Amino acid sequence: MASTATCVRSAVFSAALTGGTRSLLHRLPAVRERLSRKNFRGDDVTLIEGPAIIAGLSGAAMVDPVLALVAVGSGAFGLVDDVAGSADRRGLKGHVAGLLHGEVTTGALKILGIGGTAVLAALLMDRGRLRPIGTPAAAVLIAGSANLMNLFDLRPGRALKVALLADLPLLFIDPELAVVPITSGAVVARHDLAGHSMMGDTGSNPLGAVLGAAWARHLGTRGRLVAAAGVVALMLSSEKVSFSRVIDAHPVLHAIDQWGRST
Repeated sequence: MASTATCVRSAVFSAALTGGTRSLLHRLPAVRERLSRKNFRGDDVTLIEGPAIIAGLSGAAMVDPVLALVAVGSGAFGLVDDVAGSADRRGLKGHVAGLLHGEVTTGALKILGIGGTAVLAALLMDRGRLRPIGTPAAAVLIAGSANLMNLFDLRPGRALKVALLADLPLLFIDPELAVVPITSGAVVARHDLAGHSMMGDTGSNPLGAVLGAAWARHLGTRGRLVAAAGVVALMLSSEKVSFSRVIDAHPVLHAIDQWGRST
């Protein structure tokens, strides 16, 4: 049973890493310029929140070093896509199509890199008790969750709310770990909800991947398969259906999506 002191240490460490990284990067003009983007309304926003999320999630090393590996690995490949990516090909389908035609986009590199990170994490997580089906399912769950979280990072605070909903049940299962994503998200939430910053691939990929890994850590083979199938189904549906349109059309989802925003 996790002690309150351990949970507090995890939360404080994660908050310090998140806030400290955000503050440090914000003081560097070159970084601010490189990580400046236009949001869905055309307003200037910063992606500094992304590296701050990576730093905060790396605090999971206090609980399980594998999850810190997931955070840093998936975040690094997300950063490459944010900094050097182009809009010529979009979505999973677009990047896979590019690969089939011999075109290695930064998005394709991100898919391969996060996929490799997920496979390594699943193998390390299950060392000594590798499962022929369960271990690959864990890898799919981790990589798929990374991509899925990125698909929600389209409006202020949306991805953070999705992450919170996915993380809350873990508070009853593994509170030492669950407080890490919650704390990291809480530190950047005010700026994200205000529309002044966003996670980008750099932050949303590791946030999703860590949550996927956290669930894989506690699920059996059947649970991993069900969770992975659900994540993949949502990813594939996003190629045909706009999540934003679905959310806006549903009063309850729309109200949750709008809560806390100042823009």
